[in-house]
Amino acid sequence: MIDPKHELPVTRQAEALGIARSTVYYKAVPLSAEDEAILRCLDALHLEFPFAGSRKLQGFLSDQGIQVGRRRVTTLMRLAGIEALYRRPRTTQRNPQHAVFPYRLRELTIDRPNPVWAMDITYIPMKSGFVYFAAVMDWHSRRVLSFRLSNTMTADFCVDAFEDAVSRYGAPEILNTDQGSQFTSVEFVAAVGATGTLQSMDGRGAWRDNVFIDRLWRSLKYEEVYLRAYTGMADARHHLERYVAFYNTRRPHMALGDPTPDGVYFENQRLAA
Repeated sequence: MIDPKHELPVTRQAEALGIARSTVYYKAVPLSAEDEAILRCLDALHLEFPFAGSRKLQGFLSDQGIQVGRRRVTTLMRLAGIEALYRRPRTTQRNPQHAVFPYRLRELTIDRPNPVWAMDITYIPMKSGFVYFAAVMDWHSRRVLSFRLSNTMTADFCVDAFEDAVSRYGAPEILNTDQGSQFTSVEFVAAVGATGTLQSMDGRGAWRDNVFIDRLWRSLKYEEVYLRAYTGMADARHHLERYVAFYNTRRPHMALGDPTPDGVYFENQRLAA
Protein backbone atom coordinates (compact mmCIF):
# COMPACT_ATOMS: atom_id res chain seq x y z
CA MET A 1 0.00 0.00 0.00
CA ILE A 2 2.87 2.37 0.77
CA ASP A 3 5.06 3.32 -2.18
CA PRO A 4 8.35 4.95 -1.06
CA LYS A 5 8.98 6.13 -4.64
CA HIS A 6 5.63 7.93 -4.95
CA GLU A 7 5.67 11.71 -5.20
CA LEU A 8 3.42 11.88 -2.14
CA PRO A 9 5.58 11.73 1.03
CA VAL A 10 5.43 8.53 3.07
CA THR A 11 4.03 10.53 6.00
CA ARG A 12 1.06 11.70 3.91
CA GLN A 13 0.51 8.19 2.49
CA ALA A 14 0.41 6.79 6.05
CA GLU A 15 -2.07 9.48 7.12
CA ALA A 16 -4.33 8.72 4.14
CA LEU A 17 -4.35 5.01 5.05
CA GLY A 18 -4.94 5.70 8.73
CA ILE A 19 -1.76 3.97 9.91
CA ALA A 20 1.18 5.17 11.99
CA ARG A 21 4.25 6.24 10.03
CA SER A 22 6.46 4.19 12.35
CA THR A 23 4.78 0.98 11.16
CA VAL A 24 5.92 1.69 7.60
CA TYR A 25 9.56 1.39 8.58
CA TYR A 26 9.13 -1.28 11.23
CA LYS A 27 10.48 -4.73 10.41
CA ALA A 28 8.85 -7.48 12.42
CA VAL A 29 11.03 -9.49 14.77
CA PRO A 30 9.96 -13.13 15.18
CA LEU A 31 8.56 -14.00 18.59
CA SER A 32 10.49 -16.37 20.77
CA ALA A 33 9.05 -19.82 21.43
CA GLU A 34 8.47 -18.73 25.03
CA ASP A 35 6.43 -15.67 23.99
CA GLU A 36 4.39 -17.76 21.55
CA ALA A 37 3.55 -20.20 24.37
CA ILE A 38 2.53 -17.33 26.65
CA LEU A 39 0.36 -15.85 23.87
CA ARG A 40 -1.50 -19.15 23.53
CA CYS A 41 -2.16 -19.20 27.26
CA LEU A 42 -3.28 -15.57 27.26
CA ASP A 43 -5.69 -16.23 24.40
CA ALA A 44 -7.28 -19.17 26.22
CA LEU A 45 -7.46 -17.23 29.49
CA HIS A 46 -9.07 -14.26 27.75
CA LEU A 47 -11.85 -16.47 26.39
CA GLU A 48 -12.44 -17.90 29.86
CA PHE A 49 -12.08 -14.61 31.75
CA PRO A 50 -12.86 -11.79 29.26
CA PHE A 51 -13.00 -9.25 32.12
CA ALA A 52 -9.37 -9.86 33.13
CA GLY A 53 -6.80 -7.16 32.46
CA SER A 54 -3.02 -7.50 32.47
CA ARG A 55 -2.80 -7.70 36.27
CA LYS A 56 -5.31 -10.54 36.61
CA LEU A 57 -3.93 -12.37 33.59
CA GLN A 58 -0.45 -12.15 35.08
CA GLY A 59 -1.86 -13.79 38.21
CA PHE A 60 -3.58 -16.53 36.22
CA LEU A 61 -0.32 -17.24 34.38
CA SER A 62 1.50 -17.40 37.69
CA ASP A 63 -1.05 -19.96 38.92
CA GLN A 64 -0.07 -22.09 35.91
CA GLY A 65 3.61 -21.81 36.81
CA ILE A 66 4.39 -19.15 34.19
CA GLN A 67 6.32 -16.32 35.81
CA VAL A 68 6.19 -13.23 33.62
CA GLY A 69 6.20 -9.47 34.27
CA ARG A 70 3.09 -7.37 33.86
CA ARG A 71 4.70 -5.15 31.24
CA ARG A 72 5.45 -8.19 29.11
CA VAL A 73 1.87 -9.41 29.53
CA THR A 74 0.61 -6.01 28.41
CA THR A 75 2.85 -6.07 25.33
CA LEU A 76 1.69 -9.56 24.32
CA MET A 77 -1.96 -8.64 24.91
CA ARG A 78 -1.58 -5.68 22.58
CA LEU A 79 0.11 -7.88 19.98
CA ALA A 80 -2.77 -10.39 20.04
CA GLY A 81 -5.49 -7.74 20.16
CA ILE A 82 -6.60 -8.86 23.62
CA GLU A 83 -8.34 -6.27 25.79
CA ALA A 84 -10.27 -6.62 29.04
CA LEU A 85 -14.01 -6.22 28.45
CA TYR A 86 -15.77 -3.85 30.81
CA ARG A 87 -17.46 -0.46 30.66
CA ARG A 88 -15.10 2.46 31.00
CA PRO A 89 -15.86 6.05 31.96
CA ARG A 90 -15.70 8.44 29.02
CA THR A 91 -12.63 10.31 30.18
CA THR A 92 -10.79 10.65 26.87
CA GLN A 93 -11.57 12.63 23.73
CA ARG A 94 -11.46 10.80 20.44
CA ASN A 95 -9.15 12.00 17.72
CA PRO A 96 -11.35 14.10 15.39
CA GLN A 97 -9.57 12.49 12.40
CA HIS A 98 -10.37 9.00 13.70
CA ALA A 99 -13.58 7.71 12.12
CA VAL A 100 -15.96 6.50 14.85
CA PHE A 101 -19.62 5.66 14.24
CA PRO A 102 -22.57 5.34 16.65
CA TYR A 103 -23.97 2.01 17.76
CA ARG A 104 -27.04 1.63 15.52
CA LEU A 105 -28.46 -1.70 16.73
CA ARG A 106 -29.92 -0.66 20.09
CA GLU A 107 -33.66 -1.43 20.18
CA LEU A 108 -33.50 -2.49 16.54
CA THR A 109 -35.51 -5.61 15.62
CA ILE A 110 -33.42 -7.94 13.45
CA ASP A 111 -35.71 -10.77 12.37
CA ARG A 112 -34.31 -11.81 8.99
CA PRO A 113 -30.91 -12.41 7.35
CA ASN A 114 -28.80 -9.74 5.63
CA PRO A 115 -29.97 -6.33 6.96
CA VAL A 116 -27.29 -6.45 9.67
CA TRP A 117 -23.84 -8.01 9.59
CA ALA A 118 -21.13 -8.12 12.24
CA MET A 119 -17.38 -8.22 11.72
CA ASP A 120 -14.39 -8.74 13.98
CA ILE A 121 -10.79 -9.99 14.16
CA THR A 122 -9.28 -12.64 16.39
CA TYR A 123 -5.82 -14.11 17.01
CA ILE A 124 -5.07 -17.64 15.73
CA PRO A 125 -2.00 -19.42 17.19
CA MET A 126 -0.02 -21.79 15.00
CA LYS A 127 2.76 -24.29 15.68
CA SER A 128 5.20 -21.45 15.05
CA GLY A 129 3.91 -17.90 15.03
CA PHE A 130 0.32 -16.76 14.60
CA VAL A 131 -2.11 -15.15 12.16
CA TYR A 132 -5.18 -12.95 12.43
CA PHE A 133 -8.63 -14.13 11.37
CA ALA A 134 -11.26 -11.63 10.19
CA ALA A 135 -14.84 -12.84 9.75
CA VAL A 136 -18.11 -11.38 8.50
CA MET A 137 -21.21 -12.83 10.18
CA ASP A 138 -24.91 -12.40 9.46
CA TRP A 139 -26.43 -11.10 12.70
CA HIS A 140 -29.78 -12.91 12.50
CA SER A 141 -28.71 -16.40 11.37
CA ARG A 142 -25.14 -16.32 12.85
CA ARG A 143 -23.91 -17.59 9.47
CA VAL A 144 -20.25 -16.86 8.64
CA LEU A 145 -20.43 -15.17 5.25
CA SER A 146 -16.74 -14.68 4.58
CA PHE A 147 -13.33 -14.72 6.27
CA ARG A 148 -9.72 -13.86 5.59
CA LEU A 149 -6.36 -14.60 7.24
CA SER A 150 -3.44 -12.21 7.56
CA ASN A 151 -0.09 -12.11 9.35
CA THR A 152 -0.46 -8.36 9.98
CA MET A 153 -3.17 -6.24 11.59
CA THR A 154 -3.68 -3.97 8.58
CA ALA A 155 -7.02 -3.01 7.07
CA ASP A 156 -6.63 -4.68 3.68
CA PHE A 157 -7.63 -8.20 4.70
CA CYS A 158 -10.71 -6.82 6.47
CA VAL A 159 -11.66 -4.96 3.29
CA ASP A 160 -11.18 -8.18 1.30
CA ALA A 161 -13.44 -10.16 3.65
CA PHE A 162 -16.18 -7.52 3.56
CA GLU A 163 -16.06 -7.09 -0.22
CA ASP A 164 -16.10 -10.87 -0.74
CA ALA A 165 -19.25 -11.16 1.42
CA VAL A 166 -20.91 -8.32 -0.50
CA SER A 167 -20.07 -9.92 -3.85
CA ARG A 168 -21.71 -13.17 -2.71
CA TYR A 169 -24.75 -11.94 -0.78
CA GLY A 170 -25.26 -8.26 -1.57
CA ALA A 171 -24.61 -5.35 0.76
CA PRO A 172 -26.24 -5.19 4.21
CA GLU A 173 -27.99 -2.14 5.56
CA ILE A 174 -25.72 -1.99 8.63
CA LEU A 175 -22.27 -3.42 9.42
CA ASN A 176 -21.37 -3.56 13.11
CA THR A 177 -17.75 -3.74 14.32
CA ASP A 178 -15.67 -2.68 17.29
CA GLN A 179 -13.60 0.51 17.26
CA GLY A 180 -10.39 -1.20 16.14
CA SER A 181 -8.06 0.75 13.89
CA GLN A 182 -8.72 -1.60 10.96
CA PHE A 183 -12.41 -0.70 10.97
CA THR A 184 -11.88 3.03 11.45
CA SER A 185 -9.22 3.28 8.74
CA VAL A 186 -9.79 5.41 5.66
CA GLU A 187 -9.50 2.33 3.45
CA PHE A 188 -12.15 0.30 5.30
CA VAL A 189 -14.59 3.19 5.81
CA ALA A 190 -14.41 3.99 2.09
CA ALA A 191 -15.04 0.36 1.09
CA VAL A 192 -18.11 0.11 3.33
CA GLY A 193 -19.43 3.50 2.28
CA ALA A 194 -19.10 2.59 -1.41
CA THR A 195 -21.74 -0.13 -0.93
CA GLY A 196 -24.23 2.19 0.77
CA THR A 197 -23.87 0.30 4.04
CA LEU A 198 -24.06 2.22 7.32
CA GLN A 199 -21.28 1.54 9.80
CA SER A 200 -22.16 0.82 13.42
CA MET A 201 -19.60 0.48 16.20
CA ASP A 202 -19.65 -1.04 19.68
CA GLY A 203 -19.49 1.31 22.61
CA ARG A 204 -16.00 1.41 24.11
CA GLY A 205 -15.67 -1.71 26.27
CA ALA A 206 -19.35 -2.66 25.70
CA TRP A 207 -18.87 -6.37 25.02
CA ARG A 208 -22.60 -7.08 24.64
CA ASP A 209 -22.78 -4.89 21.55
CA ASN A 210 -21.10 -7.56 19.39
CA VAL A 211 -21.68 -10.62 21.55
CA PHE A 212 -22.67 -12.99 18.74
CA ILE A 213 -19.32 -12.85 16.98
CA ASP A 214 -17.53 -13.13 20.34
CA ARG A 215 -19.39 -16.42 20.83
CA LEU A 216 -18.20 -17.51 17.39
CA TRP A 217 -14.61 -16.94 18.51
CA ARG A 218 -15.15 -19.12 21.58
CA SER A 219 -16.59 -21.96 19.48
CA LEU A 220 -13.87 -21.62 16.86
CA LYS A 221 -11.05 -21.70 19.41
CA TYR A 222 -12.28 -24.57 21.60
CA GLU A 223 -13.72 -26.75 18.83
CA GLU A 224 -10.95 -26.26 16.26
CA VAL A 225 -7.94 -24.03 16.91
CA TYR A 226 -6.86 -25.34 20.32
CA LEU A 227 -7.10 -28.92 19.11
CA ARG A 228 -4.44 -28.42 16.44
CA ALA A 229 -1.04 -26.90 15.83
CA TYR A 230 -1.17 -25.43 12.34
CA THR A 231 2.12 -25.74 10.46
CA GLY A 232 1.61 -22.50 8.55
CA MET A 233 -0.95 -20.16 7.04
CA ALA A 234 -1.95 -22.60 4.28
CA ASP A 235 -2.59 -25.35 6.85
CA ALA A 236 -4.53 -22.92 9.05
CA ARG A 237 -6.65 -21.76 6.11
CA HIS A 238 -7.43 -25.35 5.10
CA HIS A 239 -8.65 -26.37 8.56
CA LEU A 240 -10.46 -23.09 9.23
CA GLU A 241 -12.33 -23.41 5.93
CA ARG A 242 -13.42 -26.90 7.01
CA TYR A 243 -14.53 -25.63 10.41
CA VAL A 244 -16.50 -22.70 8.98
CA ALA A 245 -18.27 -25.11 6.62
CA PHE A 246 -19.06 -27.38 9.58
CA TYR A 247 -20.21 -24.41 11.70
CA ASN A 248 -22.54 -23.16 8.95
CA THR A 249 -23.95 -26.43 7.66
CA ARG A 250 -23.82 -29.12 10.37
CA ARG A 251 -23.34 -27.64 13.84
CA PRO A 252 -26.69 -27.12 15.65
CA HIS A 253 -26.94 -23.64 17.15
CA MET A 254 -28.76 -23.56 20.51
CA ALA A 255 -29.57 -19.84 20.27
CA LEU A 256 -31.41 -20.53 17.01
CA GLY A 257 -33.45 -23.39 18.51
CA ASP A 258 -30.93 -25.99 17.23
CA PRO A 259 -31.11 -25.42 13.44
CA THR A 260 -27.82 -24.66 11.73
CA PRO A 261 -26.92 -21.12 10.61
CA ASP A 262 -27.31 -22.25 7.00
CA GLY A 263 -30.76 -23.63 7.77
CA VAL A 264 -31.94 -20.32 9.21
CA TYR A 265 -30.23 -18.17 6.58
CA PHE A 266 -31.45 -19.99 3.50
CA GLU A 267 -34.92 -20.82 4.87
CA ASN A 268 -35.54 -17.12 5.39
CA GLN A 269 -34.19 -16.42 1.91
CA ARG A 270 -36.58 -19.03 0.45
CA LEU A 271 -39.59 -17.60 2.29
CA ALA A 272 -38.73 -14.11 1.11
CA ALA A 273 -38.47 -15.20 -2.53
